[in-house]
Amino acid sequence: MDSSIAIIAITKNGIDIAYSLKRHFTSWKIFVPSKFYQEGKDIEWFEESTTLKIKELFESHSALVCIFSLGAAIRLIAPHMKDKKTDPAVVVIDDAAKFVISTLSGHLGGANELTEKIASTINATPVITTAADVNKTIAVDLLGREFGWIIDESSSITKVSAFMVNEEKIGVFQDAGEKDWWLPKKELPKNVYIYKCFNELVESNCKGFLIISDRIIENKEIQDRVVIYRPKTLVIGVGLHGDTTKDTILEGINFCLSKFKLSPKSIAKFASIKKEIEVKGLQELSQEIKVPVEYFDKEVLSTINIPNPSDVVQMFEGTPSVSEAAAIKASGGDLIIQKHKFPPNLTIAIARKSN
Repeated sequence: MDSSIAIIAITKNGIDIAYSLKRHFTSWKIFVPSKFYQEGKDIEWFEESTTLKIKELFESHSALVCIFSLGAAIRLIAPHMKDKKTDPAVVVIDDAAKFVISTLSGHLGGANELTEKIASTINATPVITTAADVNKTIAVDLLGREFGWIIDESSSITKVSAFMVNEEKIGVFQDAGEKDWWLPKKELPKNVYIYKCFNELVESNCKGFLIISDRIIENKEIQDRVVIYRPKTLVIGVGLHGDTTKDTILEGINFCLSKFKLSPKSIAKFASIKKEIEVKGLQELSQEIKVPVEYFDKEVLSTINIPNPSDVVQMFEGTPSVSEAAAIKASGGDLIIQKHKFPPNLTIAIARKSN
């Protein structure tokens, strides 16, 4: 995020504050009206109005640090706001650098975190008003973010967040992913209850639900008051030929995920055998859906204990297994879907990462 943070100053004091930030955050860029031009300053001077400049920066940066009044900042950014999933973080610093105020996209955009960082750097008071932070409870839209968890689009984030901050009873069920998602050595909020069995969760009298799983959840009773998190737990082992296409691989993966009701959002990586030339189809799929590939030498794969060794694979690849062995090796966990064959040249197996 640091590489696309813009500092906007419109007073002489503001320029000094901007420079004090620049000393600590060297990749941040400072933007100042040209009427304050000073030779030799590492500043981008702009000729247009601040109104026009804010529009440009709002659309091109992940965060704006505005060194002027909160009211002015709100008037300038208001016409460009869309939603919390796409709006950049906006932080406001007063002209005396006494307060740093998280103004927009506090959670998803990172304005709260940025506010704390800036305040601690310039010895100012951070001002954060989001309910989850004020009440020291779970920020529903941020849970698991540090682990790379993804929230399902169908999730009722706003509704469950309201239940959380109003201390309504919230049930949590987890069957995959990192276990230390709450603050270490700190008790859960008093309205949050952990359920080890999914049926117990559904049958509870909870108002809202948090589910951490790589499985497809199909339950109409809770679907309008649940947030589902997808941890990166699934490793897809791929056995293939040099001419196996991207579409063929994707079809095989989707078939397996659908058959066993697993979420594609939980794919952590692909795993396969190291060949002299990388298979173009797997490369293309990796780039298209932004899932990395880990390759293993045949000597490594041949040492893995697998359920379905193949003499044919041994003959052509020098190891009795590619998809199963690669999935197990890359995951460090257990095979949950044994290899499925998709003639003539593809096998898919899936393992779940150990935690």
